[in-house]
Amino acid sequence: MIRRPSARLAALVAAAAVLAGCENMDERSRGTATGAAIGALGGAVLSKATGGKAGTGAVVGGVVGAVGGNLWSKRMEDKRRAMEQATAGTGIDVARTQDNELKVNVPSDLSFAVGRADLQPSLRPVLDQFARGLDQTMHVRIVGHTDSTGSDAINDPLSLARARTVRDYLEDRGVPAARLEIAGRGAREPVADNNTDAGRSKNRRVEIFLTESPQAR
Repeated sequence: MIRRPSARLAALVAAAAVLAGCENMDERSRGTATGAAIGALGGAVLSKATGGKAGTGAVVGGVVGAVGGNLWSKRMEDKRRAMEQATAGTGIDVARTQDNELKVNVPSDLSFAVGRADLQPSLRPVLDQFARGLDQTMHVRIVGHTDSTGSDAINDPLSLARARTVRDYLEDRGVPAARLEIAGRGAREPVADNNTDAGRSKNRRVEIFLTESPQAR
């Protein structure tokens, strides 16, 4: 008598195959496929453990996982690619975060002079490109940072003033104030060693995060 492979085993094989194929996918497709694979596997295991049919659990889990994994819409992927092209060679980093936000990290040599909150001309074309790609579904969060030179009494308002400058520039380019949020982190979230000039330069930065409402996905 030939025994058929269990639905749980089939779900494992299918999940592995999907994950293996993710390498050649774009960000959005990869999120969908990975979510489907993980959901299918989790659904199969949970359903079997609770006395249900593992195959049915895999199907349901795959659907739920695909929806959950595909939080990175085509609009966001297009925006990421456009920003990458606009900032190529500038030292500005454009990436997708684990929370499915588009993050634009602007280093100090492109954003603000040491101890200053007025916008440098080199950043304006980048912000122009950023503003052009926004629509009514998108929300912008701007976070300013400093290095550890100076006290919190200096760094906290300076980092907030830098975020406010970027916000005001985007407002001038037609982005509604209601969709713009700002914060200043001072020196509390370093990304490099503050004991070196290079590290302090990396820590003096502005981060711009872009998200869209769930209804727009």
